[in-house]
Amino acid sequence: MPLEILINATREETRVALLEGDLLQQLFTERTKERGIVGNIYKAKVLRVLPGMQAAFVDIGLDKSAFLYVGDVLDPDKRYEDLIGGDSDEEESSRGPREGRRARAAGRPIEMLLRSGDEIIVQVSKEPISTKGPRVTMYVSLPGRYLVFMPGIRHVGISRRIGSDRERRRLKEIVDNLSTTNGGYIVRTVSSGVPEEEFASDMGFLELLWGNILKKWQYLKAPCLLHMDLDLTFRAVRDMFTPEVDRLIIDSRRHFEQVMEFVQAYLPSVADRVFLYEGPSPLFEYFNIEAEISRGLGKRVWLKSGGYIIIETTEALTVVDVNTGRYVGKTGSLEDTITKTNLEAVKEIAHQLRFRNIGGIIIIDFIDMDEAGNRDRVFQALQQAVSQDKARINLYRMSDLGLVEMSRQRKRENLQQVHCEPCRYCDGRGFTKSPTTVAYEMFREIRVSAADRPAKVLTLSVHPAVAEILMGEDRESLEALEAEVRKELVVKADRRRHMEEYEIQQSRQA
Repeated sequence: MPLEILINATREETRVALLEGDLLQQLFTERTKERGIVGNIYKAKVLRVLPGMQAAFVDIGLDKSAFLYVGDVLDPDKRYEDLIGGDSDEEESSRGPREGRRARAAGRPIEMLLRSGDEIIVQVSKEPISTKGPRVTMYVSLPGRYLVFMPGIRHVGISRRIGSDRERRRLKEIVDNLSTTNGGYIVRTVSSGVPEEEFASDMGFLELLWGNILKKWQYLKAPCLLHMDLDLTFRAVRDMFTPEVDRLIIDSRRHFEQVMEFVQAYLPSVADRVFLYEGPSPLFEYFNIEAEISRGLGKRVWLKSGGYIIIETTEALTVVDVNTGRYVGKTGSLEDTITKTNLEAVKEIAHQLRFRNIGGIIIIDFIDMDEAGNRDRVFQALQQAVSQDKARINLYRMSDLGLVEMSRQRKRENLQQVHCEPCRYCDGRGFTKSPTTVAYEMFREIRVSAADRPAKVLTLSVHPAVAEILMGEDRESLEALEAEVRKELVVKADRRRHMEEYEIQQSRQA
């Protein structure tokens, strides 16, 4: 299946779509005024150390303080000559530095490692999401085209996606031979088949970059930015433009020329796969990406059989519900119909989690299956479907009720958070009070406050939907209330009012 990267670049925002065949697999959006900060490195000041949480809040110069967990704190005796690398988007071939440092940190409480006022180097590992500030680590990693440099540790990891044992040995020998500094490396997936001279160039660049960061650390005052990661266009070229990608298509001539200049200097082998799009219709319209984005913002996703899934995201977790919908099956067996729907839903769920970038805790509610063998089939299919996801996933066995618990690594905002905001009309609840509920709330207020309103006539200014209820099915209740409070109640429909908003106005005359 052809694999393509589409880049839609304008002055105000850049969007990158990863397209596999006709299916939109991933979408990344970066807006000029809201550029992401994951990967940025800061000189930070510790604001508060919280022993009860084994964490600290640090100031990196943003509106919200950053969160630093004890497992991401460097030993004071090893700053900053012996920095160890942090997480990357590549999996390591063996027990890497992340696991090792967690184990070492477990025995030392954070109050022995940090104090308020300390100045430290941190790297952003997670974007600020919703009300939470960014998460940071003191274990810096610098990604290049072929390598991820981890200052301060003699460790070489090979991406697990490189399957050949012979190639893995070759890559490890190259890195071991070239490495001259006290630093470690992760060899990225794109490195398979790359000659030794390419690694030497990448290694030299990353070590020079780290040296410049340390120089800035010495003379700049905290909090300040020491290093900003590449913008989205160049990150896509660096991280996504693998040998498996058939084409990279850009619709901006300026961005196309910049990318061509970059690849001709550093990646000449891929230059013939970079294209400028000059079609009559917009790039994302031509490849049907805009329609896919619109569908991705909806709750319901239809399956080809006629079944569907519902995706509900809350503050705490995301729930995915599977339904048979219009699908009635062909075998006459309800169990077969349900199992087929669940199996079809598995592929779509894995796709939607990746496309929408849904992270955190996820609960999947499959349709109940009576046979244990069918439950195993569906669970194994789910394991297979999510195995190609680059985000870290933890998957737990299906319960007898058909529920699967899983977690997916979250580093940036999901599709909905990037493109939407809470509804201003319902204040993000997803619903409003019914016209009847609003009418009866108003009735209760009139009963309580009637004695304090000397006017003989009260004008009820309400939303038209509430007015329709008052003048229609609840007309008798309105008249009974008039008799009860001994006032004339005049209903006035006001289209400018919110559904839940009303005003009781006094008037001396009808």
